[in-house]
Amino acid sequence: MNIEEYAWNKHEQQLRETNMFTYTSPKIKIIDNHELRNRLEETLEELPQKFLAKWALKVAAEHLDHLDQQLVNDPRIDLGIETLEKRITGEIRAFDLRKVGFIVNELAKESTTDKYAARSFAQAIATGHMRGHAMVCSDYAVKLVNYISEHSSVAEAATKERERQLRIAEELL
Repeated sequence: MNIEEYAWNKHEQQLRETNMFTYTSPKIKIIDNHELRNRLEETLEELPQKFLAKWALKVAAEHLDHLDQQLVNDPRIDLGIETLEKRITGEIRAFDLRKVGFIVNELAKESTTDKYAARSFAQAIATGHMRGHAMVCSDYAVKLVNYISEHSSVAEAATKERERQLRIAEELL
């Protein structure tokens, strides 16, 4: 894949051209299956950014039903999805997507019970700007399953979530 397909952001293009792949660490505290997270990160590295953005949206959309009841049908969700789809097809610039990303991020600020589904969604939308947001989206989805799972099954739930994320990525490859 050419560098423009790999990343739309010049900084990420330069990183790809000058550095070898390295694993990232989660930016948030989660109980996780680190082996599957690493495998996922390797797999995502093979996706062009437009497919990575589609992947992130699928990962986050699965959990939108965990938003606070008053936010489940919020029009900002559709706005975020429509804007990301326009970015994927090249109809809008990153600048336009970023403006909507800030609007979508308000969902997490307004959430009173569980912010992780909204944060995962906001990071998915931001993937249309920079690739790096994809793994943060993914990690917030794991944080959500950590939060909603019973204490004894948190690690198992995290593994199932990572397996689901890998399946979605493999379907896009």
